[in-house]
Amino acid sequence: MHRKLAVITGASSGIGEVFARRLAADHDLLLVARRRERLEALAAELAAAGSDVRVLAADLTESRDTDAVAERIAAEPNLALLVNNAGIGGRGLFWEGDLGSAERMHRLHVTATLRLCHAALRNMVPRNAGAIINVSSVAAFVRRVGSSNYGATKTWMAVFTEGLHLDLRSTGSGVSVQALCPGFTYSEFHDRMKVDRRTLAPASFWLTADEVVDESLRGLRAGRLFVIPSRRYRILTAVFTKLPIWARLAFERGPRRPAARRMGASA
Repeated sequence: MHRKLAVITGASSGIGEVFARRLAADHDLLLVARRRERLEALAAELAAAGSDVRVLAADLTESRDTDAVAERIAAEPNLALLVNNAGIGGRGLFWEGDLGSAERMHRLHVTATLRLCHAALRNMVPRNAGAIINVSSVAAFVRRVGSSNYGATKTWMAVFTEGLHLDLRSTGSGVSVQALCPGFTYSEFHDRMKVDRRTLAPASFWLTADEVVDESLRGLRAGRLFVIPSRRYRILTAVFTKLPIWARLAFERGPRRPAARRMGASA
């Protein structure tokens, strides 16, 4: 007899991989990511420990791949959990960056999340059971220079998840949703962006993927809508959401860039 199924996107590394390892003990798994070889290696490891693990290689910035994952989710009779974890980052002033990269981020964080949640809820709500974790970010509450697109998409994920929660509660549904909002987390995420972590935040503000996932699963069991791992980040977001706009913006802006650089002029 099959166990409950958890579907995890972005499962080949980082937070997604840790979710897979934590959930393998009492769930069958469907792991989704672009890198098939990484998925298959993880699946083989978890299967050796007794889990039923399947993989689906997909690039969720592509509509065809997103449709395939959504169809798979909609058809799974034992679907119990969807973790929308796949994500990409980027830094730099919006108009100086590549528009195609910005659009890919929106397709991944917004469109794919929208489609997969719709498929999962159409599966879960009639059965009155299941849960969705949407991996947003502290960036949904605190913005920073050079991350306008990232902050916007992660804010959308948090607001969308809250809206789903209201819809579900209005009908008395047993399905639950969570917006997981981690701060800076050690993973391949920042390696792919080729940034020096020391320039982003002090070491005390960096979390491990294990800490993030463990806090998320504790929050899921407790029925918490918003999960912000680490007391530091909970205090930060609590304070920032209550500041007057002028004070919040003054902090978020940070030091000004030289005028010549801001205008794109060469030195």
